Amino acid sequence: MDDPCPPAEPCPGCGLAYPPADGPTHAYIGASPACWARYGELLALEYSNPGLMRWHRLTVDSYTAQHPGVPGRQSAQSVHVHLAGLHLVLELGLDPPQVARAMQRLADGRPHAWLEPPPLATGIGLPEAIAAAGTPAYGDAVRSWAEAVWGAWSQHHSAIRAEAEGALASR
Repeated sequence: MDDPCPPAEPCPGCGLAYPPADGPTHAYIGASPACWARYGELLALEYSNPGLMRWHRLTVDSYTAQHPGVPGRQSAQSVHVHLAGLHLVLELGLDPPQVARAMQRLADGRPHAWLEPPPLATGIGLPEAIAAAGTPAYGDAVRSWAEAVWGAWSQHHSAIRAEAEGALASR
């Protein structure tokens, strides 16, 4: 007899366990199909509510940095660029257009070294952001998630700060 509730499977990025799912994933973001689908739900909530879009930069950078994938050119670049985005917003307080320009400069095709990921399970993340969507707590939930992800990568902060601020200076 088939088990009606197969065991949950952990996402290789964030470590959260989700029921097994068949579905697409991203080419170089290291998320399980179930976690990737939940991220799609969060994006749909943001795109359908202009009040939530204020936090979109942080949700994209948090999710992506929390799901670094495996060593490779695209995944290494993605981690550098999205960690830079977290630094520029959280520590420098820059607005989305300034952050986007700096991130574009970092994604200019030059190679980026693979950064060995730290443990990326955080106390707050995608499920909490989804639960808070549409409430006054959404911004706080997303910011807490972003701070937790950025904090997890602390061993690489000095390199990311230098890259991000170099990209700002090369206007």
